[in-house]
Amino acid sequence: MTAVFDHYEKHLGPVYLWMVGGFEDALARGAAELDALRLAQRVGGTAVDLGAGIGVHALELAKRGYSVTAVDTCQALLDELKLRAGALPVYTVKADLLAFPSYVARPIDVLLCMGDTLTHLPDVPSVLALFAAAAAALSEDGVFLATFRDYMTEPLRGADRFILVRADEERMLTCFLEYADATVTVYDVLHRREGGHWHLRVSSYPKLRLAPQWVVEQLQARGLVVERGSAPGGMVRIVARRR
Repeated sequence: MTAVFDHYEKHLGPVYLWMVGGFEDALARGAAELDALRLAQRVGGTAVDLGAGIGVHALELAKRGYSVTAVDTCQALLDELKLRAGALPVYTVKADLLAFPSYVARPIDVLLCMGDTLTHLPDVPSVLALFAAAAAALSEDGVFLATFRDYMTEPLRGADRFILVRADEERMLTCFLEYADATVTVYDVLHRREGGHWHLRVSSYPKLRLAPQWVVEQLQARGLVVERGSAPGGMVRIVARRR
């Protein structure tokens, strides 16, 4: 089992655009997620995207007037984001997610932690530290938005733990989930055709099992008003605002 950083840098990063179905489709899904949240356009607003990846949310926020700091640990994904940003006000930072306050000088109007990024943190104290930092960093009407998978309530069993992510004539990506008490180990199994032969590469990393109600309660304990809902792909959506 590898660290999240190594897993993305060496295994998923090189095939990430293919994995998400291409940049334009991924960008459209990101825009739809923001539309569903009814975020107002805000020229000069400050936004931070944690686990920004290729920028499917960061770029859309920039188009709506925000100055966006995009934080990720995978340089390949940040390079793709930078390439796509052009003249948009998006600033990429390769750093640990918990370090985000060091890179933002102003109160944050929109703080994103989308796409199951929250479960990539190494342990529960890190999650709590992120929540505390988020609550402290928000502007008076700021909002913290997160989507993550609920690996706690109904664990997959048997063959359901094998999940086909994407496949075509040249590549096939499947993931397998192995549950422990506090984590679920994700095995990303990549088959790739090269020179007429199939080659197999496997890498794994741990994700946290976070109960949605626990996340709500922890954010409420830090003075935020929290709404819980559903997001595309079976994810839990959390919208937390200052009182």
